[in-house]
Amino acid sequence: MPHSNNTTDNLQNLVRVCVIGRAQGLHGEVNVLSYTDSPDERFARGSELIDDKGHVYRVRAARQFKRRWILKFAGVSDRTAAEALNGITLYAEQSYDNENEEDDVDEGIYYEDLIGMRAQLEDGTDLGEVTDVQEAPAQLLLVLTEPHGHESLVPYVEAIVPDVDLENRVLTLDPPAGLLQEH
Repeated sequence: MPHSNNTTDNLQNLVRVCVIGRAQGLHGEVNVLSYTDSPDERFARGSELIDDKGHVYRVRAARQFKRRWILKFAGVSDRTAAEALNGITLYAEQSYDNENEEDDVDEGIYYEDLIGMRAQLEDGTDLGEVTDVQEAPAQLLLVLTEPHGHESLVPYVEAIVPDVDLENRVLTLDPPAGLLQEH
């Protein structure tokens, strides 16, 4: 099981690495929604991740299946223990290995960057706001809360989301007929 670490009273020096999702199988593995651009390093055997209460989770094993990661933590040996971890956000110390850290920011889009973005059609028609990102077996799904409150799941694939404008916080969508409830 995770152990406490008194040095994590302050999360300022930590970066969010992942959120634990559902249990995988019967032997204590969990699916995680990764927020890191270096999962091979963050999820390496023996690496330590920390929750917001200071509990340390030591990675015993990690594997990638399609676009998701499945982790096994020390002390988590069965499905019941794995299910108890669902929803926990894990952090790690910031890494300063990169000489020019600012360049890395532009290389990828993090899941949390998508949340809160406005969605629109190519012609500017408002489609709503991205309120969550979910991991599905085939691809990520954007939870789009449409103008009248309906929620639709939008596959985060280039054919449907051809443009992401991080600076203006706008996604351009090209949804197939029937994908959105209000459009």
